[in-house]
Amino acid sequence: MQNNTITLAGILLLFAAALYIALPIDHPAWLEEGLAPGENTQRDIRDMTLGLDLKGGTQVLLEVDLPEGQKIESGALSTAKVIVEQRVNGLGVSEPNVQLQGETRIIVELPGVSNPDQAINTIRSTGQLEFIEPAGERMAGGEVINTTNRPDAVTRAQASDSGSAAFTPFPDRVFETVMTGDILSQAIASQDEFNQWQIQFSLTGDGSNQFFEYTRNHIGDPLVIVLDGRVLSAPVINAAISDNGVITGQFSREEAESLAVQMRYGALPVPLAVVDVRTIGASLGHDSVDASLTAGIIGMAMVLLFMLILYRLPGLLADVALSAYVAFNIAIFKLLPVTLTLPGIAGFLLSIGMAVDANILIFERMKEELRAGRSVRLAVETGFSRAWPAIRDGNLSTLISCAVLYWFGNNFGASIVKGFAITLAIGVLLSMFTAVFATRTFMRAFLSTQGQKLLDNRGLIGY
Repeated sequence: MQNNTITLAGILLLFAAALYIALPIDHPAWLEEGLAPGENTQRDIRDMTLGLDLKGGTQVLLEVDLPEGQKIESGALSTAKVIVEQRVNGLGVSEPNVQLQGETRIIVELPGVSNPDQAINTIRSTGQLEFIEPAGERMAGGEVINTTNRPDAVTRAQASDSGSAAFTPFPDRVFETVMTGDILSQAIASQDEFNQWQIQFSLTGDGSNQFFEYTRNHIGDPLVIVLDGRVLSAPVINAAISDNGVITGQFSREEAESLAVQMRYGALPVPLAVVDVRTIGASLGHDSVDASLTAGIIGMAMVLLFMLILYRLPGLLADVALSAYVAFNIAIFKLLPVTLTLPGIAGFLLSIGMAVDANILIFERMKEELRAGRSVRLAVETGFSRAWPAIRDGNLSTLISCAVLYWFGNNFGASIVKGFAITLAIGVLLSMFTAVFATRTFMRAFLSTQGQKLLDNRGLIGY
């Protein structure tokens, strides 16, 4: 009984901590800062992390855009997915979802994105930075040129923009690429002393030596900086550069940040074309959240009332454990964080029913032990121990199903299936803790103080 008292205290402390995190109240700064998921984002744990269908935003479908007859190299699409994910995170988008769909497509979901055009341009750009030998030609920002590293830049620009061919005066020339973006170790958008946006970059060890040698031998000459075949700027080399440099141009803040992200996270191994863009309004998500919340409250109240009427005192203790279960779920959703979607809410609500189902198995088994003539205390212990195999097997089969659903959703771009699987799996794991461990601890604690009353009046336990 002393061990049960310690266990009870631990459960109550966990319940209090979970309730503190779950409630929409102010939290300490250290807790808020520790939960910032992205480089440039910080979220408030008073708010749930909502998915695209609830928060609104943009969904972009990308497809590999290779010349006819050219095949995708093994692993190229997976590498592209990682780079796209890094780029989106670098833009500060909260909880983006990037998934492969089949062998040629990538789905990107951007919940609550404020500038979808900027995000789309950042995502689909191959991000191939080059430093070009101009060969005596004067070049202006925006011109498209062919390079030895990217000989078909003009052709690609023509395919995406019909005005590019007339825009560039060098459609038939190929300029020498002296260095590529591989020499960069960092790139950050910043403002100069005149509040003009620029991109500061630093070099790797090998890149630093290479850049120093070239700039030392070409002082007074222009060095053309090109991204994806399009000229960014053509600054004149005033001194040898070894560690870092600056790319200037008529950049807006969004353009500078987008270019810095592309440079920072490297070039895509394959070009990607935007196949479809869908914008989802936040009003639909708001209505869905309200409806789900109402359904959840009504359903929860009905379950609590059912347990109380049918099982009386054990039902009351199960209701306390179920309330702790809900608090644990919401706290974990905020701490991980779990991106909550409408199917995810369905998975959570379904797991509540499964948590009650475990208690029903236990209490019905306990009634059978009482009918067999066992004491209340022995009936409680036996009921829990003999109901456990059925609870374990049922929940294990559900977890296997969740794993299959998660794999399917992760590999075939079905984010709604993935969200359902995650919340249901978390709920099942927590339900085993609250239904078996927490409820039994509450029963033992009550028996230790009110056991004689139960022996005198078995009606308190619905028998």
